[in-house]
Amino acid sequence: MVCVSGLDPHEMLPEQSSTYGGVSGKRPKRRKPAPDPLPDPYDGGGPGEPGGPPRTEGGEGPKRRRWGRIIGFTVLALVLIVIGGSISTWVWASGKITHVGALPAYAGQPAAGAGTTWLLAGSDGRDTLTPEQVKQYHTGSAGSIIGSRTDTIMLLHYGASGPDLISIPRDSYVEVPAYTDAKGASHSASHEKINAAYQEGGPQLLVRTVEQNFDIRVDHYLEIGFLGIVNMVDAVGGVHMCLSSAVHDHYSGANLGAGCQTLNGAQALAYVRSRYSLPNSDVSRMSDQQAFIRALLKAADRPSVLFNPFSFYPFVGGVLTSVAADDGTGLTNLIGMARSVRALSSGGGTSGTLPIADESYSVSGLGDTVLLDKTKTAEVIGAMRADKPIPSGLLNTVS
Repeated sequence: MVCVSGLDPHEMLPEQSSTYGGVSGKRPKRRKPAPDPLPDPYDGGGPGEPGGPPRTEGGEGPKRRRWGRIIGFTVLALVLIVIGGSISTWVWASGKITHVGALPAYAGQPAAGAGTTWLLAGSDGRDTLTPEQVKQYHTGSAGSIIGSRTDTIMLLHYGASGPDLISIPRDSYVEVPAYTDAKGASHSASHEKINAAYQEGGPQLLVRTVEQNFDIRVDHYLEIGFLGIVNMVDAVGGVHMCLSSAVHDHYSGANLGAGCQTLNGAQALAYVRSRYSLPNSDVSRMSDQQAFIRALLKAADRPSVLFNPFSFYPFVGGVLTSVAADDGTGLTNLIGMARSVRALSSGGGTSGTLPIADESYSVSGLGDTVLLDKTKTAEVIGAMRADKPIPSGLLNTVS
């Protein structure tokens, strides 16, 4: 018998079965198909398969997730590098700060004022200079100087107003309070030039002399030496200054022509130390020092310095290794000061010298001193203490 196409012989009725293998009389049972195995939850299939991700066009799902993970890990690595580098820089910079006990606590100390007030001093100590540096910078040997001295004394104030950069003439006639020297000898209060306070009692006596004579609380103290100026200027690639007249000073070694020019470290040091060739001697020098500070701030505030590690790290290292700060001053305070005085670099803020009544006030045993105008000085200090703008016309300036 011919089989009907498409039919299974076992499914035909008996009378239709083939005589070559059919089973007569009974219909065979139909077998149930075996169920599909359950997907293994631990066996991920491909896209669209059991246990696998949903199928997407072009298979973009896994690729996107893989690139997402790569980008995420890259960003995390960069963040960790930045944080690690910042911490390392912070530790490195903090370790370079030299501290000195400069802020004494004593009975009758002026109350703290508004804002922040720094006392800045320029030390002329030669002890750390080599014979070659002494000759190069025209500083004179350490043996020619009795004790350490300071030719630069400034009050820097900032807060709601300011910044104010006010010079105190080094020959200002003031009362140096009683003190005990390093050898334990006691000294009574006496009237002297203000730089004698630093020479006789160091930073502590200088701070106390400033506080008691001007009735202002000093919050921080910062001192910088000869090499600090040289290192900072060279690290920023020099400072650009425009001189109204030539400066030739045999004592400081300055030999600068009039006009705009870029000073290197040695030239800058000679410039800020010059006074004998200037028309108003110390008063002119204080004006030049303030102009130099503004020029240095402007040079240091350039992106080529701040964002170039080959300039930034030498500059910061040169600053921190050449200054001494009071025990309570840390890197946070120095950064805050740097940010607050940026206005000086663009001609903002206020700068000048405490009001002078007599530039050649003769005192027996001391020679010529600088006599400050008490009334006007009190107005200047009162404005700083209250963190208010200094009234115009009070400060001495040299154009």
